[in-house]
Amino acid sequence: MTDLYAFGIGLAGTDAAGNVLDCFFPAPLKTPAPELADLIRECFGVGVTTTNAETVTRFIDRCGSAQAPLAALLEGDRPLTSVRLDSDGPIASVPEAYLKLHLLSHRLALPNTQNLDGIFAHLPNVAWTSDGPLAVNDLPTARIRARVSGRPLEVFAVDKFPKMTNYVVPPGVRIADASRVRLGAYLGEGTTVMPEGQINFNAGAIGPSMVEGRISQGVVVGAHSDLGGGCSTMGTLSGGGEIVISIGEHCLIGANGGTGIPLGDRCTIAAGVYITAGTPVLVLDENGNEIGRVRARELAGASDLLFIQNGTNGRIECRTNRKAIALNEQLHAHN
Repeated sequence: MTDLYAFGIGLAGTDAAGNVLDCFFPAPLKTPAPELADLIRECFGVGVTTTNAETVTRFIDRCGSAQAPLAALLEGDRPLTSVRLDSDGPIASVPEAYLKLHLLSHRLALPNTQNLDGIFAHLPNVAWTSDGPLAVNDLPTARIRARVSGRPLEVFAVDKFPKMTNYVVPPGVRIADASRVRLGAYLGEGTTVMPEGQINFNAGAIGPSMVEGRISQGVVVGAHSDLGGGCSTMGTLSGGGEIVISIGEHCLIGANGGTGIPLGDRCTIAAGVYITAGTPVLVLDENGNEIGRVRARELAGASDLLFIQNGTNGRIECRTNRKAIALNEQLHAHN
């Protein structure tokens, strides 16, 4: 029997017509052990199915504490949804999309390791409100009803992706503004996301890391790295093409700087310097002697690089940087 890729039992939110808007999975599983995988196959059908409390109760009793959080789902009377993915194929439904996003935020899958083809086509645009997710077309009526009952309806966002903290709060992190971290973000233990920090889905920081800038879709930031205020990393959704941008360990991107090339370990981009693949760069040795001129793409993935802008002539220069960036340990103590 082949390995089972992923499984989750969740609670789906629907609109008045029964269309699924979102799905919450308290205890998703990725590549469960063979015995547990056999139990899942025995109890639940392949793909997306509606299941009942009796089946879920029997499943919890047989698989032990790993699925104990599911017991709270049984306290309500709403039908439950199971998603069994025997392989990592393209996304074909809203529950499948939410399961894969949960796997990322639960730290069960790293960014860029799952097949997310079809995610935009299958995720509906949703009004995320103080009354929960609503279909955008239902919003005007819901707003009137809320006002008639004497309370305002607050609309936090209209988007395909919700904020992560309404579904998952991974242990050992700090998030100053939860609206800036989407479900499907990966936050390793020790990660601090400051008020201006932003992490998209299928992106993240391995941690411990300090995030005051933007981590775009598909970008992974290595441990002990620091993204300064207002800086950005160019993802495949923001003009980066097919190049997967990554930031190594012990790196620093200064305030309002950014990169469109992957960086190795112990790299620094000075404040205000934005490196794209085509940026002309003058390469200097440790003594400041000119080595040659290259396009930044030729330095992609290299370690121990310092990118600065010459204050006299404005040219971008790259020097060897042997000093690792040391993060403040107190800032990353999230006990």
